[in-house]
Amino acid sequence: MPIINAVAALHEDVTAWRRDLHENPELQYDVHRTAAIVAEKLKAFGCDEVVTGIGKTGVVGVIRGRNTASGRVIGLRADMDALPIEEITALPYASKVKGKMHACGHDGHTAMLLGAARYLAETRNFNGTAIVIFQPAEEGGAGGKAMVDDGMMDRFGVQEVYGMHNAPGMPVGQFGTRVGSLLAAADFLEVEIEGKGAHAAEPHKGVDTLVVAANVLLALQSIVARNVDPLKSAVVTIGALNGGFTHNVIPQTAKLLGTVRTLLPETRDLMEKRIIETVHGIAAAYGAKATVDYKRNYPCTVNHARETEFAVSVAAEVAGRDRVEANVPPIMAGEDFSFMLEARPGNMIWIGNGDTAACHHPAYDFNDAAIPHGISYWARLIEKGMPG
Repeated sequence: MPIINAVAALHEDVTAWRRDLHENPELQYDVHRTAAIVAEKLKAFGCDEVVTGIGKTGVVGVIRGRNTASGRVIGLRADMDALPIEEITALPYASKVKGKMHACGHDGHTAMLLGAARYLAETRNFNGTAIVIFQPAEEGGAGGKAMVDDGMMDRFGVQEVYGMHNAPGMPVGQFGTRVGSLLAAADFLEVEIEGKGAHAAEPHKGVDTLVVAANVLLALQSIVARNVDPLKSAVVTIGALNGGFTHNVIPQTAKLLGTVRTLLPETRDLMEKRIIETVHGIAAAYGAKATVDYKRNYPCTVNHARETEFAVSVAAEVAGRDRVEANVPPIMAGEDFSFMLEARPGNMIWIGNGDTAACHHPAYDFNDAAIPHGISYWARLIEKGMPG
């Protein structure tokens, strides 16, 4: 089954919504304009319930089918927030807000789910209840966790939940997913080293924190190479090393900031253990002290087997089986839809965004040609998952 005809007719409207959101990006939980637009449209579409303020600024819409005797309840999730990036696209609908842009396509995700909500509210050709979930703060704020912690799953009776994210480099009209870990756990690392400040000409009278920090930085890279099974993935990246302020002083303190990415819980545990041991061991060897703040952030995004098989079958109806990859390689980026998949079985799927700049790049733009494919996927997921 190709693009649904009624969905194709929505393309122009949904594109206009998407571009308006793109012009007016908002960050993390401060998505008040976006959430208000979402709630207003859901009410206008005739959703049975529209609830705001879930997980601070999240919005949930309830759409009941012509029949609800099945008792089935399926959740569909989109994220609403943008990124603190200065846009360089020069598009006619480029961001109007300095230092903020939709550089990850959440404007497209929100618009597509709004389009699906409109279609489902008009047709209601299913036996059960569709829950449309619009989430804040995916970009570092754990808005997915906030909505789950706010009782969303129990409050609306969600039994399974599905997410979708655009994929630059994948042709428009194609989909991809996999059973198991699709995206990595994303943890944050802060290391502070305290030595003994001294004159640069008398290093023997001090404990050089920059030498300690440099050795820590290099040693952390060896943890992956010499502690992690080569067939299991892990990444350690130090993104900042701060210490000192001038050319002739050995600084008293230095700080390293980094991130750790893993695909398996046991690898995550190993990385945390070995990082802490390594930092303290190196600091002690140089006569310095170290503190390690290891923050577990987003867990792995783990797709469930039955729901992933179902998602693949739905995508195949929309795109054709030859345009759906059911075993894409995992990537080491993080995604807080993981919290929803910990709370309920479900799946996250990639939707092709074509030959565009990568997500989080200042030249990125969501490809509006993907809109009918995304809406059709959401619509068929509900109609096939809860047949009327």
